[in-house]
Amino acid sequence: MPGENLTRDEARERARLLTVDAYDVALDVRSAVEPHTGPGPRTFRSTTTLRFRCAEPGASTFADLVAPEVTSVTLNGRELDPAAVFDGARIALDGLAAENELVVDAQCAYSRTGEGLHHFADPEDGEVYLYTQYEPADARRVFTTFEQPDLKAPFTFAVTAPGHWTVLSNGTAARSEPAASGSGTTTHFTPTLPISSYITAVVAGPYHYKTDTYRRTLPDGTELVIPLGALCRAGLAKHFDADDIFTVTKQGLDFFHDRFDYPYPFGKYDQAFVPEYNIGAMENPGCVTFREEFVFRGKVTRSSYEGRANVILHEMAHMWFGDLVTMEWWDDLWLKESFADFMGAFALVGATRFTDGWITFANRRKSWAYRADQLPSTHPVTADIRDLEDAKLNFDGITYAKGASVLKQLVAYAGQDAFLEGARRYFKRHAFGNTRLSDLLAVLTETSGRDMAAWSRAWLETAGVNVLTPQLTCDAAGHITELAVVQEAAASHPTLRPHRIAVGLYRKDQDGALVRYARAETDVDGPRTVVGELTGAERPDLVLVNDDDLTYCKIRFDEGSLATLREHLGELSDPLARALCWSAVWNLTRDGLMPARDYLGLVLRFAGSESDIGVLQMVQTWALSALHHYAAPEAREAAGARLAEGALAELRRAEPGSGHQLAWARFFAQLATDDSELRLLRGLLAGTARIDGLDVDQELRWTFVAALAATGAADESDIAAELARDDTASGKRHQVRCLASRPSAEVKAEAWAAVVDSDRLSNALVEATIAGFDQPGQRELLTPYAPRYFEMIERIWQERSIEIAMGIVRGLFPATQGDATTLKATDDWLAARPDAAPALRRLVLEARDDLARALRGQECDTRAAV
Repeated sequence: MPGENLTRDEARERARLLTVDAYDVALDVRSAVEPHTGPGPRTFRSTTTLRFRCAEPGASTFADLVAPEVTSVTLNGRELDPAAVFDGARIALDGLAAENELVVDAQCAYSRTGEGLHHFADPEDGEVYLYTQYEPADARRVFTTFEQPDLKAPFTFAVTAPGHWTVLSNGTAARSEPAASGSGTTTHFTPTLPISSYITAVVAGPYHYKTDTYRRTLPDGTELVIPLGALCRAGLAKHFDADDIFTVTKQGLDFFHDRFDYPYPFGKYDQAFVPEYNIGAMENPGCVTFREEFVFRGKVTRSSYEGRANVILHEMAHMWFGDLVTMEWWDDLWLKESFADFMGAFALVGATRFTDGWITFANRRKSWAYRADQLPSTHPVTADIRDLEDAKLNFDGITYAKGASVLKQLVAYAGQDAFLEGARRYFKRHAFGNTRLSDLLAVLTETSGRDMAAWSRAWLETAGVNVLTPQLTCDAAGHITELAVVQEAAASHPTLRPHRIAVGLYRKDQDGALVRYARAETDVDGPRTVVGELTGAERPDLVLVNDDDLTYCKIRFDEGSLATLREHLGELSDPLARALCWSAVWNLTRDGLMPARDYLGLVLRFAGSESDIGVLQMVQTWALSALHHYAAPEAREAAGARLAEGALAELRRAEPGSGHQLAWARFFAQLATDDSELRLLRGLLAGTARIDGLDVDQELRWTFVAALAATGAADESDIAAELARDDTASGKRHQVRCLASRPSAEVKAEAWAAVVDSDRLSNALVEATIAGFDQPGQRELLTPYAPRYFEMIERIWQERSIEIAMGIVRGLFPATQGDATTLKATDDWLAARPDAAPALRRLVLEARDDLARALRGQECDTRAAV
């Protein structure tokens, strides 16, 4: 990644000098389907005309372009020598006039890493599919640009492509005509409204395309008409449920129009589900892109449909938070991501069939935030982003999930009406502009009457998560004499914050259910807060602080409440309260305060009765982490056997054909190790074994094959036979993962070489290979790769794109070793390389922290065995 970084100071200076008026971008992608010969990358022609003004005529600046070849550069009619002005990432521009026109003709490279213009050849039918992905700064891989969010401008695209392709961009297709030379068609798009370069988009290929229309009568009596599109690869067409996607889309558009009082401004609304996508989705206005795994090839649980709906709504919220109004620099990335994460859940509950969305938010999104906020790399929600490498790593659990949690707390603190009125004023005041934190605080102060500066200092400008613990005193008659909430903070981040919380009191009713019989809302501020409203209430079996999940905190329990949960967690009648308790006991396990064996015991006793499928799947994920990382090494085999036995029992007990049955089947496959369990998986694949209602479709077949491959019970021929059944792009990814998972030294060497010593694999196949390589039951096989990891990561960071480098550094860290030797090796690397790239050091520090936490958990579990 040499030469490709951009600092905040450079961006500020360029923004001070320049005002961008317009881009005209012409792309010729017909080469995507032509045979590729020669040693270099496959390329396409990119011609950019960029019109801009300069506040200081005579000054110098630079434009951004990452390309293997620049054919010509013309500035204000003056030909510049590409060899003199282009260094591979920047074009130097000297002697600027008050008004300028820059024309750059270049050969840009198609991407295999998901950054820039990604090129995917479908192995099923040989067709080629293209799409762009830019955030934070990869538009420069496709056209010449000033790659920073505060230099907005209208963009006009023209794309020349094979004639049978569907071609989409942010604007509406204005006209299509035969290419000026050769075969193909040139599609001209209408200019966009002023937007940032990172949210421009092009999608091109023989996509399967479905259409619909959204209509709404606006307050002035005019009708808003938004053409809707949804598309995927032709090979996925038979699985594409566009009707459900359109339903959620229309529900979201209604919801946001009702609350934002600002009509959707970007014309059409296409949603493209694309292959080998690195992230969940991207909010390109008028042309949103999603990972194609949201097109479900087999049976999935309701939680998967809920997750897809949440992402659709998250991206839609960005049309206002992020696209209409954009942060000035990546310091305030949260201004769009936190809001979109919160508004996605808010709309999910308020507009769709997924009315329990806040349960998923509490259980899944906040878990991501809690982990990120306890890493050494934690940062305030509004962060200090020095450069693009910093920005790339800050698409994290703080920026998304903690920020959204803080906004949920703000709604409880300031009131929903004041919050939404603040949003409306924010859009109208800053439409098509760029903002900072202070701009948002100004409108919220106006609408809420609260001191938003003090709230911001506590919640947005400091890092760390608080711990809230109840202290309960009762009299001899069994009544509460005092209930207090104690607030604590880590020594490294000692801020105590104002929390608006609900405290719930629960006891067993005559049917044995744990039900809430008293609740009080209060403001916690400082180290200890007495909840006077609950004085005199009958002694509870369980005290739940942060009931209803109003604030962002880790929950602890008094001794009596924890004892109740150990015996009755599954009997909590309220699903949100139950989700909060599951999350709390998992945090106790991660913090080394609850032995892993105790957490796994809770899973065995109570997970089978969990009614919320999303909570169940999260609990199962945590159980695997507890087993593989937090359990005492000498106890893992027996603990895994008990968990597998319990999973199989729940699989057989689950309602036939239900999502719970499917979740238990997948969980069981991940745990199966003994001969009888593996025979069952083979029988389910062959059709000689059957579990009533369990449909072993292609995706579930791959789950079973992966389990067999990792244990050595399926060989290369078995995997090849499965690929023959499913010779698709998805099948190929599964095959690659299964091949790399086999317990063989030769297999591990081949997988390592394919990822570390070669860059021939696409991003998706790198991910699949790493996933197969790292198997928890293969610690001895993987031991030789721990020292090799530390020998290669600096080279990888220098040679690969940041997306691929991040995947390798994270994915191949020897966490599976889970021992003090690996911890020391990590510390030695960090001590010896204080000047390594800061983003690389951050990734290693984070992995080191996870490993140290796991070792503390193992020590806790070992002590419990004595």
